[in-house]
Amino acid sequence: MNKHEFAICIDNHGYEVSLEMRKLYEVVTDADAEKEGQIRVIDESGEDYLYSATLFDRVTLPAHVLERVFHAQA
Repeated sequence: MNKHEFAICIDNHGYEVSLEMRKLYEVVTDADAEKEGQIRVIDESGEDYLYSATLFDRVTLPAHVLERVFHAQA
């Protein structure tokens, strides 16, 4: 099973169109960005972009929640 990481937006100042406060975003692993204090997330455009990591708090979702998120019936 792939490891999925998530983060909650805690500050969208300056990015009101791209990020919603208190929304859960999927994190795309980017070691180089993390070294620079950034995080890559799939934002409201549906594409992955870099943002300051200070705009997010990472969260760990229980396995049963991940299962429902990725295998939910449409």
